[in-house]
Amino acid sequence: MLESADHAEAEVVIVGAGIAGLSAAHQLTSAGVTTVVLEAAPYVGGRMSTEELDGFRLDRIGQLLSTSYPELRRTPGLGALVLHPLSPGILVHSEGRVRRIWEPGGGWGSARGPARSARGALTAARALASAPSGSGRPAMGAALDQARLGAALARLAATPARRVLARPELPAAQALSTRGLPPRTVDGFLRPLLSALLCDPDLTATSSRVADLVLRGFARGRLCLPEGGAASLPTLLASALPPGTVRTGVKAVEVSTSAVRTADHGELRCRAVLLATGARQAAELLPGLRMPSFHPVTVVHHTAPSSPLASPALVLDADRVGPVSHTAVISEVDPSRAPSGRPLISSVILGPPPSEPAIRSHLARLYGTSTADWELLAVHHDPEAVPAMPAPHDLRRAVRLLAGLYVCGDHRDTSTVQGALHSGRRAGRAVLRDFGVEVAGGADLLVPVAA
Repeated sequence: MLESADHAEAEVVIVGAGIAGLSAAHQLTSAGVTTVVLEAAPYVGGRMSTEELDGFRLDRIGQLLSTSYPELRRTPGLGALVLHPLSPGILVHSEGRVRRIWEPGGGWGSARGPARSARGALTAARALASAPSGSGRPAMGAALDQARLGAALARLAATPARRVLARPELPAAQALSTRGLPPRTVDGFLRPLLSALLCDPDLTATSSRVADLVLRGFARGRLCLPEGGAASLPTLLASALPPGTVRTGVKAVEVSTSAVRTADHGELRCRAVLLATGARQAAELLPGLRMPSFHPVTVVHHTAPSSPLASPALVLDADRVGPVSHTAVISEVDPSRAPSGRPLISSVILGPPPSEPAIRSHLARLYGTSTADWELLAVHHDPEAVPAMPAPHDLRRAVRLLAGLYVCGDHRDTSTVQGALHSGRRAGRAVLRDFGVEVAGGADLLVPVAA
């Protein structure tokens, strides 16, 4: 609860306790600046939240992280974050077959390595590997294609980010055809991968520079999930701040350079205000801020009598014959997200919720098993889940509007966890510079990676 206006004062008030606002709060408090973070919801994290249901932990957006995110290493409070990799990586359902494309730590290859021979592994791959492609074209999983793809990603991983950002900027879908890879590789792997990581089904609303940087990050790290659910990340950030910094259940209704007025808790005076809400909420508090378009995302959670895939892998659909973009048996990746003996299958649809029969039919195809006895746990839909990043896209939109008023969030950098954390870092440093506090180190180059 806030005190009366006469006594409730802080040097900086941050509106919004998502990961961008919490990242900024760490920048400020570590420099000795008294900071209060106001959050309208009863919990921190914003869209990066997790629902608990009968022992299951269900993410609302289904964001993937990457071990290549620099901010996961640099942000104070995240030292205790445990990441579980999606290993053996990615299974692609293409032309009626499932092929393993990515082997973390083992290079590029087909589904013939240790994971294929491990006890009970890759149920879907075994079920569908013998299915004919029916196209007569060389398969995406052919050794030559795999080698070319691996070499291309290795070159991209070694390319400095500044050189990637210097490339001509096009819509990502258009630029993919200029990368020197055969169409079957582009359509059979790169398009479905980028669609999943960027939440852009057609890749027409994403800058090619962003897509290239996402692929660069993918090649330099591993896709992973935080232990215990997405909410564990903002929870760690909030718990590492000084006691009393974060105040939930407090809704800001008006902001200026020197005060924040709340709905039910009076006015809080300060030297500066930092908006760290979503893009729509920021535009409501500051009319005139540009509103981006958004990618809607639906996440569907099921459980089943047994795991349909005894492997912590991500399954992509390159055939696009159903509503599901990608799916995984999350309990194989992170067992803490489900009760013992009950698998958690989470699937992402890049759009509004389709019918349940359409989802079940598509998942049966992807996993190669009946879904008739699967139990639906929850459906989470967010029409504004991910801000779009069409070309031309400014990777570092201004976080300083004027002295005393700042804004941060994934809508100011890139629509990723990395982008949100980095935006908060930039905003915190901008406040410190205006306060005359020396900021160690130079400007940080944003390297956005997987969504």
